[in-house]
Amino acid sequence: MPLARRFVIARAVIARAVIARTVVVLAVAALAAISLAPSARADTGTIRISFFKGGWIIGGAVGEGALTFRGRRYPLSIGGLSYGLTFGGSQTYLRGRVRNINRPSDIEGVYGAAGAGAAVLRGAQAVVLTNPKGVVLELSGTQTGLIVNLDLSGLAISLRR
Repeated sequence: MPLARRFVIARAVIARAVIARTVVVLAVAALAAISLAPSARADTGTIRISFFKGGWIIGGAVGEGALTFRGRRYPLSIGGLSYGLTFGGSQTYLRGRVRNINRPSDIEGVYGAAGAGAAVLRGAQAVVLTNPKGVVLELSGTQTGLIVNLDLSGLAISLRR
């Protein structure tokens, strides 16, 4: 086969490969855009919560807070249970950002976590929690009291009616 003919065939093969790769890249990009579309419309807000946690083996948490979303403030109720090594009591103040929220009711749900911590008088806290609706809480703050914990816990947040 002459060299010029081989060159033409090689060029055609390369052109087909480039076209095939471009089609695959565009298809992947389209699927990614479709799957991210609901999140792209989601908004952000801010949250402040305060709760008391205490227990001996089985622990509980109760408190309140507020969600600020699209310029409005929504009061929240906080509750929770934990099981594991829990000893003592503490007051926790957290604030932060709420991501992937479309409406205020999206904040409602149980945010689960496995954790370990201790506070003797005062300690710093930072946590990222997600509920089943995909809402993400990025929180930081302080914990005051005397508590040691190594437990599985669930923090339930609901809008106060």
